[in-house]
Amino acid sequence: MAGKMYGIDFGTSTIKIYHKNEGIILDEKNVIAVANKKKIIAVGNEASEMYGKAPTNIEVTYPVRNGVIADLVNMLDLLNYLLKKINAKSSRFSSAEFILATPTDITEVEKRAFFDLVASSNAKPKNIRMVEKPIADAIGAGLDVTNARGVMVVDIGADTTEISIMSLGGIVISKLVPVGGNRFDESIKSFVKKTYNLVIGDKTAEYIKIELASALPKEEKSIKVYGRNLVTGLPTEVDVSSTMAYESILEHFHTIVDSVKIILERTPPEISSDIIDSGIYVTGGSAAILGLKELIAKETDLNINVCENASNTVVSGLGRIIEDPKLSSLALTLKQANFS
Repeated sequence: MAGKMYGIDFGTSTIKIYHKNEGIILDEKNVIAVANKKKIIAVGNEASEMYGKAPTNIEVTYPVRNGVIADLVNMLDLLNYLLKKINAKSSRFSSAEFILATPTDITEVEKRAFFDLVASSNAKPKNIRMVEKPIADAIGAGLDVTNARGVMVVDIGADTTEISIMSLGGIVISKLVPVGGNRFDESIKSFVKKTYNLVIGDKTAEYIKIELASALPKEEKSIKVYGRNLVTGLPTEVDVSSTMAYESILEHFHTIVDSVKIILERTPPEISSDIIDSGIYVTGGSAAILGLKELIAKETDLNINVCENASNTVVSGLGRIIEDPKLSSLALTLKQANFS
């Protein structure tokens, strides 16, 4: 494979770039802030700090939603801005090859959008290849997907959960569920509003999720949060309990578990035996939520493996494909992928 190679994971919440022989060179929030609909004032982590705080003339948005590019113009501006940020030398990207991770259970047009985005960027790539995200995910988790042994990976991302069965370097069956970390946050916001008459922001909801969320009942704990009281309209402080956090997102956990069961029911018997032996691998930013491993294990009677550094498994998998020539066949060109 070429000397200049980059792997990009366009996540809903974050964008990550891997460079051959260097490792992960970019890990930033996938956010852009635009003033007056034309001037870019911030991208990445800097723009994320503005989310929920910007005046009306500044729009702070996530160009990727539900795993696909929802705003191509802003996503292109964001990508070019970040490429310029990491481009220490003007020749860094010339004649470079890019490998992109794309979700499996999306339309061919949506997959093509990822290719067109990078092709039209300032990187001016020599070649672009595509890897199905579950494949990169599994490889990044240290699994061998090239042999006949089946593996199952559940990736709980920001907007979606992708459940996949893989064998012989391909996807046997996959399902994209519209449930993820952002949906947890929205449910917490709604529950706090209903229970405490308190309006809180996205970052406060995320803080509650990180500190209190659990997929199973746990020892009672509470934290202080701040928001706007719906009755008085004034800033207010309240104690939010772990029971509240548990009750607000329990339904979403069961949606994920039910989807896992559906995939298991559709899995070929020979692969089912492999999964019984190795268990289910859980990755993604919400993989480490307290009690989730135990809940899935209880409902499926299978061993559950929460991957180390679960939020980086996809970009790490792209890195392994870039660094290991034996895995190069997993990266397909547009023609090989049969996109139309």
